[in-house]
Amino acid sequence: MSLDQIKLVVSDMDGTLLRSNHELNPEFYTIYNQLQAKGIQFVPASGRQFYSITSYFEEQKDSMPIIAENGTYVTFHGEEVFVDELDLEMVHAIIRKTREIPGANLVLAGKNAAYIESNDEEFIAYFQHYYTKNIRVEDLTKIENEQFIKIAINHPHGSAQHIYPYLKEFDQNDLKIVISGEVWLDIMNIDTNKGKALKELQNQLQITPEQTMVFGDYMNDIEMLKLAKYSYAMKNAHPNVKKIAHFEAPSNDEDGVLQVLKTLL
Repeated sequence: MSLDQIKLVVSDMDGTLLRSNHELNPEFYTIYNQLQAKGIQFVPASGRQFYSITSYFEEQKDSMPIIAENGTYVTFHGEEVFVDELDLEMVHAIIRKTREIPGANLVLAGKNAAYIESNDEEFIAYFQHYYTKNIRVEDLTKIENEQFIKIAINHPHGSAQHIYPYLKEFDQNDLKIVISGEVWLDIMNIDTNKGKALKELQNQLQITPEQTMVFGDYMNDIEMLKLAKYSYAMKNAHPNVKKIAHFEAPSNDEDGVLQVLKTLL
């Protein structure tokens, strides 16, 4: 394989492109410029908020497609490509149910900001790594004049065990409930995921799966890994992700994405 075959490189952020301390190796920017010179488009695809993603790519954000909030918000050349709004009544029902879960904290992701009602200072400091533009309110059900595109719920002791059992009933309401990380669970409209967003970009750019390279580490990356001939699971990836991917990259803390790209460059 050579990069002559590749036209699109797509990478998850946390657990994949970023190190475990949420830092991006500064060498990325050199590699990005080399990819651009070869006519290869780089796309960050994350469960993170749009503003959190662009904080890493201030100089590049207007030239790169961005898949944010697990595919519910997509931009290209600084313009909105896709916004997937949740039903407001269902949002309020999930907020009320989550309030009953001990230790859970809910993030309501809007197009313009992320909103929380938590007073947990430790959680607030942690969640701000992922949601750069954020607002604390007294009652999430009272927010007006906003488009809500995703609900993210955190539990420090694990999302699969401590959140999913309480909320799985909502997957019968045209919603998709995905365990997006060890301590995170995301809720979106049922047909929305990173893969759907990637397919939209592939169609728009007239790029095939055979010309696409994707890197990921967790279950919310599976749909987009299936859309690439050159699909890489990180060494630190969930076992289910490794079953789907065609190749394995070194871990995120070894800058595995950059290692693969540098080898090809």
